[in-house]
Amino acid sequence: MADLGSSSSAGKTIAVAATASFGARLLDELARAHKVEVLITKPDRPYGRGRRIESSAAKKMAENLGIPVLQPESLDADLDFSADVVVVAAYGVLIPQSLLSERLWLNVHPSLLPRWRGAAPVERALMAGDDVTGVTVHLTTVLLDAGPILLQESFGIEPGDDAGAIYDRSVPIATRLINEVLLAQSGEIIPEEQLISGVTYAEKIGSADRELDWEMPATQIVNHVRALSPHIGAWGIVEDRRLIIWRARQAKSNESDGVLRVGDVVLLEVQPEGRRRMSADQYVHGYR
Repeated sequence: MADLGSSSSAGKTIAVAATASFGARLLDELARAHKVEVLITKPDRPYGRGRRIESSAAKKMAENLGIPVLQPESLDADLDFSADVVVVAAYGVLIPQSLLSERLWLNVHPSLLPRWRGAAPVERALMAGDDVTGVTVHLTTVLLDAGPILLQESFGIEPGDDAGAIYDRSVPIATRLINEVLLAQSGEIIPEEQLISGVTYAEKIGSADRELDWEMPATQIVNHVRALSPHIGAWGIVEDRRLIIWRARQAKSNESDGVLRVGDVVLLEVQPEGRRRMSADQYVHGYR
């Protein structure tokens, strides 16, 4: 592996390994300040009900920026690129040691590691009701999100924040932290091993995670809704009809009867099957 901070990043090239939107947005930011040689991303896959072949968000961004794209089915020694540093962000593939030993790999993760290692750190943090999260840059290892931490920055989660808001706040922080690491001189940043005692895992969001249990406390239901908004969508049965719930809040004690309410939860934005998103008021007066 290349030495961390052995010299300035001036004249160096970087590669980015990314798939999801968070990585795509970081790619866009990094390309403004660095020469990005190539994007490494997952192969195009069938997506949605129509099973139409779709490119990853990161690939679409790279094509817009004129950055070459590699889409290996598996990572091995045949991966051909020459960048000095690889920035990994929401790539979704473990990097084998044979590649890690060739150059410096930096992983950007939107959580305060070792809390919420894994595929869905922002979503799981919101589901758990965390009031603080952050961004971590660490050395990539063969173990999932387990490498020594280089830089980390925290920020508060506001009651109205959904996953989209947390990702929005994470991107500029991630960009700044990566730039600090790339510009660091030898000895300026000392890697720190992660504490095993604080490890939690953020499992990938599955279909079962989307269904709301109206028997849960109202606070948990609201947290669940904002964890899956605006990109996935939680759903529940409301008056015998399946609705995707995009925004919700806890009911007030003196709440009027004019709201769309399930137990102690007030629905604010919904989407009936086969229709567009709409306010709960529009749904009540036009589609109920």
